[in-house]
Amino acid sequence: MDYILLVILFAPFLGAIGLIFVPNRQALQVRLVAALSAGICFVASWIMFFSFDPAKGGYQFVQRYEWSKELGIAFYLGVDGVGVPLVLASSILLFAGIFISWHIKDRTKEFYIFLLILAAATIGVFMSLDLFFLYFFYEMSVIPMYLLLGVWGSHTKGYLAMTDPEGLKQRDSVGFIFNFASNSKEYAAMKLTLFLSAGAVLALMGILLIYKLSGLNTFDIVALKQHTHFEGPVGTLIWLLIFFGFASIAPIWPLHSWSPVGHAAAPAATSMLHAGVLMKLGHFSIIRVCFEIMPDLTRQLMPIAAVLCIFSIIYGGLAAFYAKDTKYVIGYSSSSHMGYVFLGMAALDYISLSGAIIYMFAHAMATGMLFAMAGWVYDQTHTRDIPSLGGLINRMPFVSGCFIVACMASVGMPGTVNFIAEVMILVGAWHKYPFQVFVAVVGIVLTMGYLFRMMRGLFYGPMDEHYAHAHDAVSMVDRFPLLLMIACSIGFFFFPLHFYDVVRAGVDPLIARIIEVVPIVSHAGGIAPGGGPLP
Repeated sequence: MDYILLVILFAPFLGAIGLIFVPNRQALQVRLVAALSAGICFVASWIMFFSFDPAKGGYQFVQRYEWSKELGIAFYLGVDGVGVPLVLASSILLFAGIFISWHIKDRTKEFYIFLLILAAATIGVFMSLDLFFLYFFYEMSVIPMYLLLGVWGSHTKGYLAMTDPEGLKQRDSVGFIFNFASNSKEYAAMKLTLFLSAGAVLALMGILLIYKLSGLNTFDIVALKQHTHFEGPVGTLIWLLIFFGFASIAPIWPLHSWSPVGHAAAPAATSMLHAGVLMKLGHFSIIRVCFEIMPDLTRQLMPIAAVLCIFSIIYGGLAAFYAKDTKYVIGYSSSSHMGYVFLGMAALDYISLSGAIIYMFAHAMATGMLFAMAGWVYDQTHTRDIPSLGGLINRMPFVSGCFIVACMASVGMPGTVNFIAEVMILVGAWHKYPFQVFVAVVGIVLTMGYLFRMMRGLFYGPMDEHYAHAHDAVSMVDRFPLLLMIACSIGFFFFPLHFYDVVRAGVDPLIARIIEVVPIVSHAGGIAPGGGPLP
């Protein structure tokens, strides 16, 4: 049990390395190796989840290996009540994504290698207790995302405007990259990389300032939390660099525009990981750095998130309502829903922050289902244009049934864990941000409107005869990932106690630290109130 985090983290990495030696022509063997490594990660994550002791709290299953004593860098892993549900979500979506991608024939081996690396990188962020490796895994997630979008992604409708009348697709590379009216998969990959890299640079500047000004010569989050205190203009600058650097991946308005485009272009399994866990890297990193290392500044500056989350919720909801592309609807929906997480974080309340963390897991399951089924519909019809579809329930009764459940979960209907999370966020935030709570309720109504509108457009009404060849998910390989995510979404609604206890074990010390900031004595210098060095 002591090494459970190493098993979870390195199973996908070892699977990716093992796939290098499997010939690409042996497609079934490639899929089985990927499924085996993802399965080990999946099973180990459940063992970790049920073995976590909420009564003990703190960081558990800790592993620490010195990496550079001179620089104060260690390979330091551990999970608390915040990290456990997100590691579990990553492993579930990776395992489901392996089967969602079972029918990919183009460069199957390379696809699974990058998918495994992407999931492992997100898991590494959720486990890291060293700022160096937290940032290392954070940046590692960008590389496979770029390749998965650029190679296996699909062009959106706007891509046709970039081709010549003869369809020869002669594009000028520089003009194409900076053509912001276009929506090719390469453009989506480039935009995602540029946005995330720009945000990562800001976050890196903040991390380096923490390292330098703490005087501790370490990236150890636990040591920095215990022995540093940042205030004044310098502390505010560091906090803002960390917050906006990581909030760009969350994504918070107005740093969100890369996300819906990335969703639209990505293959189904990549969209699942993108929406399910990649976006949560931002929230998690803000909690890990801002909340833990700079609690007093978090108390003072988190109202920024309370303001910006209003725009995220309403803008994302309205954009999703008017979108015609299934993946754009779900993509903008995800941007809107991330505003709820920021609201729960901004309220700095035990209930609201617990709800925000549970919501991150719940959103991963609901949006994972929606993207998986949007991918299935696209594979069968070769279009994501909602007005041109309809009546598919006659051809896809199982998929349409699962789609209804996913919509119910995304809206936050009772019977799904999303309901618990949304209620906790709204109740916990009401005393501090009643206007934002009102906006959030309006956002829920919007969510119901655009999801049911999309569901009606896809599955009900007359069906175009061009799609008469479409068929349902019949095999267990196709049905299993959907049933897995549905089981998690519904199961944690009816049996939430251990989940809730795990999350509260991580939230309680965070909120206690922020509400009552205890003066910290640094043994190696630091930042005193006002920004000067500690003696």
